Amino acid sequence: MSIPFRARVRRPPVRPEEIGTIADPYAPLRFTPFRWLIVSLLPSTLAQQVQAVVVGWQIYALTRDPLALGLIGLSEALPFIGVALFAGHVADRVDRRRISILSLAVMLLCAATLFALSFHLTRGSAVWPIYLVIALSGVARSFMTPSRAALAAELVPRELYQRASAWRSAAWQLAAVVGPALGGLLYGFGSARLAYGTAAVLHLIGVICLGQVNRTVMPPVLDESDSVWDSLGVGIRFVMHQPIVLGAMALDMFSVLFGGAVALLPIFASEILHVGPQGLGVMQAAPAVGAVTMSLVLTHRRPMQRAGRALFIAVAGFGLTIIGFGLSRTFVLSIALLAASGAFDMVSVVVRSTLLQVFTPQHLLGRVSAVNSIFIGSSNEIGAFESGVTAKLLGAVRSVLFGGTMTLIVVAVTAWRIPPLRRLREIRVES
Repeated sequence: MSIPFRARVRRPPVRPEEIGTIADPYAPLRFTPFRWLIVSLLPSTLAQQVQAVVVGWQIYALTRDPLALGLIGLSEALPFIGVALFAGHVADRVDRRRISILSLAVMLLCAATLFALSFHLTRGSAVWPIYLVIALSGVARSFMTPSRAALAAELVPRELYQRASAWRSAAWQLAAVVGPALGGLLYGFGSARLAYGTAAVLHLIGVICLGQVNRTVMPPVLDESDSVWDSLGVGIRFVMHQPIVLGAMALDMFSVLFGGAVALLPIFASEILHVGPQGLGVMQAAPAVGAVTMSLVLTHRRPMQRAGRALFIAVAGFGLTIIGFGLSRTFVLSIALLAASGAFDMVSVVVRSTLLQVFTPQHLLGRVSAVNSIFIGSSNEIGAFESGVTAKLLGAVRSVLFGGTMTLIVVAVTAWRIPPLRRLREIRVES
């Protein structure tokens, strides 16, 4: 099979004076371009989290309809999925840094548009303009996800992929800790326009920081023997012939799809726990607190010796904490369970991300990352829609219990159907 484009990137060499040893947990951070990528994640993720909290609370306040919350996820997921494969194709043909910057600039435009809309929305106003902005944000995120994931792999040697993945996840989750709480505080003690304005400024900072990521890219080698349509299918065919990678993606996708309790947090904050928008921000941040804690643990420990078993235990633990959250009626216990769910989810994220980067050739990373984003990225939004629909039919609590139970069933079925993933030991990097 020929590939229409093979980008050649001069990787940074592993030098003792730069990174000490491969066992050094801070080794990826000793590469300046990777540090800038990590720094750019912080404000951009803060902005996304602030925006997510405010959009959810504002739409529920305007409609009082749980299905309206689910439609937020659907309005982002449909355009995200629709362009994901093409976005991966572009990420393997065009400078990934430029695509990432442009995508983040569009997300900045979306935040500015929500700021402008906030001057006109009142109870009973049509909320379709918000859904339209979220849809555009979904398109931008579809291009951002594979390009930034592939860009990260260009900035460190292959031997450091697992630690680099953990640091990227830690940076994202650290911002996700502060972002929801910040969004709740800005909305609760200020206004929606203050929160959206803050998100726009944070996106601008993210664009500036991402612009500082520099690396040496050698001239591309083009091969036009394959059409664009052939190129779009390369990522799918590659994943379908890698049962371990496919199994990890499917396990994560279905667990997130059914365990989407986060989409219903405005209902729990408003009607079950009675903690208001400030409490909603804390609840939205809780999974990220657990994730940050776990990611820091993973960066300082040896590579997993039984990665497959750890993956299944983590996803099962995620399902159990979601069930516990649905049964909880105290704010503190709910926060603790949400934090535990984030810790379990982080183990799954690191294992899957490392598998993706280790098993995938550099020139396919954009397209394979796009397939991964369809499996994982869109499952958050579709899971939000599923949670909204089941909450409409069964109620919020029963919806969460149903999702957690289905996650446990998915773990059992995957362990039975894909034994190589269950038996996976250390993820080895071949030079």
